[in-house]
Amino acid sequence: MRRAARALPVMAAAGTGSGAGPKRPRPGPAPRIGTHDGTFHCDEVLACCLLRLLPRYRDAEVLRTRDPERLAECDVVVDVGGEYDPERHRYDHHQRSFALSMHSLQPSKPWTTKLSSAGLVYCHFGAQILANLLGQPEDGPVVTALYDKLYENFVEEIDAVDNGVAQTDGEPRYALTTHLSARVGRLNPRWNDPEQDTEEGFRRALELVGGEFLDRLDYYHRAWLPARALVEEAIRRRFEVDASGAVLELPQGGCPWQEHLFSLEKELALPTPLQLVLFPDRSGQWRVQSVPVGLHSFQSRLPLPEPWRGVREEELSQLAAIPGCVFVHASGFIGGNRTRDGALQMARRTLALRHEAGEQSK
Repeated sequence: MRRAARALPVMAAAGTGSGAGPKRPRPGPAPRIGTHDGTFHCDEVLACCLLRLLPRYRDAEVLRTRDPERLAECDVVVDVGGEYDPERHRYDHHQRSFALSMHSLQPSKPWTTKLSSAGLVYCHFGAQILANLLGQPEDGPVVTALYDKLYENFVEEIDAVDNGVAQTDGEPRYALTTHLSARVGRLNPRWNDPEQDTEEGFRRALELVGGEFLDRLDYYHRAWLPARALVEEAIRRRFEVDASGAVLELPQGGCPWQEHLFSLEKELALPTPLQLVLFPDRSGQWRVQSVPVGLHSFQSRLPLPEPWRGVREEELSQLAAIPGCVFVHASGFIGGNRTRDGALQMARRTLALRHEAGEQSK
């Protein structure tokens, strides 16, 4: 499904820039998407890109203005105008009374971040867009799964940044400056540039954001979603790997297994959490990796034994009394062995040492 972002014709308000890009011939005037002129942000850029993925707005021009009379002529208006009225296709979030989230508009969804214009457009049109791009039913499982995934891992971030929602409580440990909203912001003219026209930067932002959305959809559709079936099958066969049921074996490396593992643990109501995962790497050797305590955590449920950490090759093999050891990371979250049997022995020895430590503490 990988495809390049479509070039988007942009129509500047009078006195703010040059005219529209090329359009295909059509029997009537092209529809217009209205948004504000001046400094642009990622949310209205994404909103425009999303609308352009719908057949009825495919050839739409973007009119950038704050003139109410000109906005009234637009078929859809995003991020300006001070009103949210989906029946009239008005999608602004700046009015004082606005406090809507995905959850408040769709109670079955868990996300409570205040929506920006991007989130509003995605909320109302996202399923249609995905169904159109993928050739799948709008209410089918593929579109439903990808709709949720893309909101949680793409659109919600843009909503939060535009609405000033902090990612964490307290002082961040480091700055995030390379995210999509920041890159879009840097396409605006610098404060001290002699030329302050924003039209060219807005066009570049449309290409950037549209391309990233389609690339992310392509990855989730062709890589992330198929991984779920692989992880689910491995969970069902876990007792064939080790009698403890705590070790998962995947048939190939590179599979994005972590998120699927956490969700399937809940859905399948596993009585005990999974601890370790085995998989081959690209060289044909094997890895044993600890399951993290949470999806975005660097802490492990069961790190490999402390004496092994940072030790390599023959020294590690002798220390662990397991042939073929290659390495154990200094944090203990992952280790390697030349064979599947060796990696499985490393996993079993890790489980045994934890059991022994538990018995001694009683």
